[in-house]
Amino acid sequence: MCLAHCLATTVLLALASAAGALMHPMIHEIGLVLAILFGVLALGRGIIKHGYMMPAAVGAFGLGMMAGALSLPHGGQEVLWTVIGVAVLALGHDLNRRATY
Repeated sequence: MCLAHCLATTVLLALASAAGALMHPMIHEIGLVLAILFGVLALGRGIIKHGYMMPAAVGAFGLGMMAGALSLPHGGQEVLWTVIGVAVLALGHDLNRRATY
């Protein structure tokens, strides 16, 4: 289920980006708010379920990197730090999933 979600989201965002639908700056801010909300729900649920803080800490660090990227000028560095933040958040989710089993 996670793999299907990740692939579908990647394809959808790539298509929307290619169509120019992601050019408005508010898209990034709304996306970050949604990522934070879902991250708090998923990672917080993990803490309650398995009791480990590390996955949530790694995920929160990734969300922080994504938030910090919004302070950079739109373009090269913003994209780089957003992608790194997303990768760190994904690592937090993977650690959370592994701790559950």
